[in-house]
Parts: sequence; C-alpha cells; structure tokens
Amino acid sequence: MESLWLDTSPAIPADPFVPGGTYDTVVVGAGLTGLATAVLLARGGQRVAVLEARRTGAVTTGNTTAKISLLQGTVLSEIARHHDVSAVSAYVAANRRAQEWLLGFCSAAGVDYEIRDAWTYAATPNGADSLAQERDACRAAGLPVESTTETELPFRVEAALKLPGQAQFHPLQALAALAAELRSLSGTLVEGIRVTEVHHTDGGRVRVVTAPGDLEAAQVVLATGIPILDRGGYFAVVKPQRSYASAFPVTGDVPDGMYLSADSPSRSLRTAVVNGTKYLLAGGNGHAVGRASHTRDKVNGLHEWTRRNFPVDQARYDWSAQDYTPASALPYVGELPLLGRNIYAATGFNKWGMTNGVAAAQSLAARILGHADQNAELYKAKVSLPDAVSTVKDNAEVGLQMISGWAGGLSRTAGTAPPEGLGVVVREGGSPVAVCTVNGVTTRRSAICPHLHGVLAWNDAEASWDCPLHGSRFSADGDLLEGPAVRGLDPA
Repeated sequence: MESLWLDTSPAIPADPFVPGGTYDTVVVGAGLTGLATAVLLARGGQRVAVLEARRTGAVTTGNTTAKISLLQGTVLSEIARHHDVSAVSAYVAANRRAQEWLLGFCSAAGVDYEIRDAWTYAATPNGADSLAQERDACRAAGLPVESTTETELPFRVEAALKLPGQAQFHPLQALAALAAELRSLSGTLVEGIRVTEVHHTDGGRVRVVTAPGDLEAAQVVLATGIPILDRGGYFAVVKPQRSYASAFPVTGDVPDGMYLSADSPSRSLRTAVVNGTKYLLAGGNGHAVGRASHTRDKVNGLHEWTRRNFPVDQARYDWSAQDYTPASALPYVGELPLLGRNIYAATGFNKWGMTNGVAAAQSLAARILGHADQNAELYKAKVSLPDAVSTVKDNAEVGLQMISGWAGGLSRTAGTAPPEGLGVVVREGGSPVAVCTVNGVTTRRSAICPHLHGVLAWNDAEASWDCPLHGSRFSADGDLLEGPAVRGLDPA
C-alpha cells in the first residue's frame, strides 16, 4: 500500500552518512516537523543534520490527507473539556501562525496549494450535539465558523460547520522544497539511517547512536511521530491510531471542499489533481493500532461507501497512516521530561500534523536558538483530571492487550502454514511466534515486540505485524516500520 503522495513524489536528493560528524543540532525524522525544524535552525545559522530511517516523508507526512486547516473536526471542544478557553485560544493561535508560515513558505518556494472551505459535518443527532459543542469552542477561540445544514455532500446532514479560506496541497512537494532549502543552507539530509539511542556525553553534548556510527550535537530533536526514547514516557500518554485512505479517479461532479465527519466511523474527503488526473481522496475507519481484526475490511468498507455516494472509478491508491492521540488533548512539545536536557521531542498531533507539526517546529527552533517562543504557554506541561483519567484508561487497555496477547499466543500450536496474505501467532517452544505467508513465502519471527514485549497482531490490509500496546509496526519479514521500537523482530 503506497500513497498517492509517495508514488508521485518529486525526487528528493539525500547526502551520504559520515560517522563521527559534529553538528549544532541533529534532527531525527524527515517528515514535515523534522524538516521544518531543520530549516528554521539552519536559517538561524546552525549546522544541522537530519537522519531518516527510511525515505523522506515515508511515515506520517507521506500518508496524510494533507489538509492545512484550522477547523479540525471536534478537536477544539475536546481541548476545552480538558483545559480552559485560554488553552483553546492558544492552540488556535499556534496553528494559525503555523498555517501562515507553511503557506508563505509554499508561495516563496513555488509549491502549489489550493484554497478550500473546510467542513465538519454530522449525519446523526449525536454528531450534531458534538458539532454544537465544537461550534461554541471555535467561536470562543475566535474562529468564524458558519453553522449550516447546506453542504456539497450528496446526502442529508443533521448539522455542519464551515470555515472558508483553508488549504490543501501535495505534502511531498513541500518536503522536497524544505529539503532543497536545508541543503542550500549547508544542512545535511541522510536517508536509510536509523537512530537507536541518544545519550549525553561527559562533555555535555549529545551522542546520536546508529549502526554505521555515531554523531555528536549540542541538541537533538526527535521528530519521529512518537519519540524513540522511553525515558520521555510519551508512549504512556499517547494512543496510536491507524486509519485508511484511498484515491479514486473522478468521473463526475464531487465536492470541492475538505470534509470531515463528527460521527463514527469517521469519513474524510478532499480532492487532488496529480499528473493531470483528478482524484477524490476518502479516508477514515480508524482504530487503535493492532486491535482490529481483518483490517482489509476497513479498506473495503471505505471503497464501498465512497463509490456508493460519489461518481468515481475504482480506487487507484490505498494507504494508511498512523497518528497519536494525546491524553492531554494537546501536543507534547519540548525537552524530554526525564534526563532530557538538550533532547527535544514533539508528538501527539492528533491527526492534524500539517499545522501542529509546523507549530512544534517553530516552538523548538525558537527555544534552541534562544528566541522568544510564542507557543511556550501552549506547550507548558499541564495535567488535568481528564488527562489522568484518559491515561489510566488507555494504559489499562494496554495491560489487557498484554495479557490477552500472551494468552492467545501461547494457546495456539503451530500447524500448517497460513494461506497467502494471512498471519497467525502460534506457540513454538513455549514462546509466541509470528507466522505469515506473503507472496508465496512463509516467514517465522518472534511475535514479541522488542519495545515492551507485547504480542503482535497481523494486519492483513498492509501485510504487517502491529503491536497493540504502543503502536510499533514490522514488515512481514520482521523489519521495523515505525513506532517506539528501535529494532526489528528477533528470529523465531
């Protein structure tokens, strides 16, 4: 499953890895957050290196729907439930500054974007109630949303919110422009190098550990979706979510706006014109990572809903994305809270990384360069009662997944190889073993996630092994794809 964006990405040159290099800042992760941070630091005169384990944009940014919007579903009312109106206003202000910066960058760099109306709609009475709360939160924060029941959608809605003047773009074109500016400022972008550890040296600097060799820097920024260092504790305060998207060639009139449902299962819509073909992008059917059986049904259900409602051809692209929902309802941005001096991280963008990722980059660059951080109050550590309740609930679910995973993995004995495209966890020698058959090859690996020892689940939509605890994911042959883990699966 490769996204429309990754398949049509412009070429993004990378640099060779030179072990032993020293930098002002090393950024881990070449998505939007990482590259925007690196560019801002390089503009400030720093010598910067960006290390990417796979290819530029390979994880979240390359699999987004790429909406640059301040109307974000029901996010603002969720923030209001956890905090106060000032937090909602600060969040909107940070996202507005990020939106202005990103669109200004695109204009200057020649990256096309399209201005569109953003919509959040509800097709049920319960969804309409949620929308009323979102309307109030938006207006309290100064967002001039319009409340209506008239939309471009081909079906009746109970309620809708509209915010004109938002934007959409091709995210890999933006990453290519950011990478080009970084390299023009003597920055370095390296692909295919996975960071496995970051620690302080006796001299007060930070060492970045990789298999081919180490680097040193004054600061390190972890821009990896979820930070790779457990001592930050982020894995316990964000919930990994998987969702799906498809791109359908358009055969008739479809909505021009960017739509998101307030109901469950979620539905996201936008258009894109790439290489002369107009597509309708439909997304949704999200679930906690590793906790849904037959994920292929999620993709098929998205196809069925889209083709039933809109004039489109069969899907030409299918893909999925991983996002992290924060317990606090606000992103976590700043130095690691434990032994994290000069080690920074950003996570918990809650599916809205196009603006939140840039806002985080602006905040981190300001702190590192010694400038005033306009987002300082927003990212100050806050723990409310709803945060605590969310954290306890999510970690209780993790505990249950740990128990049920081990119980299930030790109850099934090895038999015949699974059919093509399927994977199972069986008991071999008293340990859970992940067995799958992909492209006619049957592979056996340890079914134990190397992060915190959860038992993996098979994802038949993507032919991957996914951890239901904290969202690490592995290919059929055991290679690490993403998540807080820093290495692949052990042999069986």
